[in-house]
Amino acid sequence: MSLISQRVELARQGANDKVICRMASGWAVMGDVQFLEGYCLLLPDPVVASLNDLDAQARATYLLDMARIGDALLEATGALRINYEILGNSEPELHCHIFPRYASEPEGKRRMPVWFYDWKTAPPYVEAEHGPLRQQLARILAGQL
Repeated sequence: MSLISQRVELARQGANDKVICRMASGWAVMGDVQFLEGYCLLLPDPVVASLNDLDAQARATYLLDMARIGDALLEATGALRINYEILGNSEPELHCHIFPRYASEPEGKRRMPVWFYDWKTAPPYVEAEHGPLRQQLARILAGQL
């Protein structure tokens, strides 16, 4: 089973500690690492290979949920902007990376894709540290529905 499918199955079972909330199109979750505070993902449920595998209504719902997570991040973190990335190259199932971008980032990194950060040394998600933001995002998203 792929990583995305595993994470969705854990979310369904209530066993994914990074879940922010269930959304119409899937699961909003915190990223495994938090080199940018608030890094989230949107995992579709059911899992599909790509955005192109969704019908028009499901695509619209997924993209709207992405934007809702971005809105919640802007409200909760004061980020300058939100970057959205759907890649699927190394994990070939639909998932969107949602990155808040901050004025406090080093100039050389703020203008570049987040993939220029050193992911291997990035701080891991820790509930005691990042849980309050996860819970705040859940409250904001609940208020949007």
